Amino acid sequence: MSKSAATHERPRARPLSPHLQVYTLIPTMAMSIIHRITGAALYFGTLLVAAWLIAAAVSQDCFETVAWVYGSWIGQLVLFGYTWALVHHLIGGIRHLVWDTGAGFDKHLSTRVAVAMPFVSVAVTVLIWIAGYMLRGA
Repeated sequence: MSKSAATHERPRARPLSPHLQVYTLIPTMAMSIIHRITGAALYFGTLLVAAWLIAAAVSQDCFETVAWVYGSWIGQLVLFGYTWALVHHLIGGIRHLVWDTGAGFDKHLSTRVAVAMPFVSVAVTVLIWIAGYMLRGA
């Protein structure tokens, strides 16, 4: 084949990379995505904790202002979300730690754990808040 004929050949069709249309959302995939999202949300929540500590170090008035903001209904909602993100990310981290030992890779077990994770994380978050309110009142 001559050089000019080789340069005029059509390029071969290459397979497309897998994309979102190819995959079906399964529980383990959803928990992986949520684990990443909660990890990113923890950065924002850590700024809230830092603001609280800085306000406590600056002055009584500054601390009372931050405490008022955090005590409002929107502040409580944000703090509840931060607590949930922390708990959910912790449970996901424990799941990954177990996987690092080589255990828990069975398809059915990993799916059951992934399905249970949101329920467990919400339940633990609610228990933490109940305990916080009980200690606050004592």
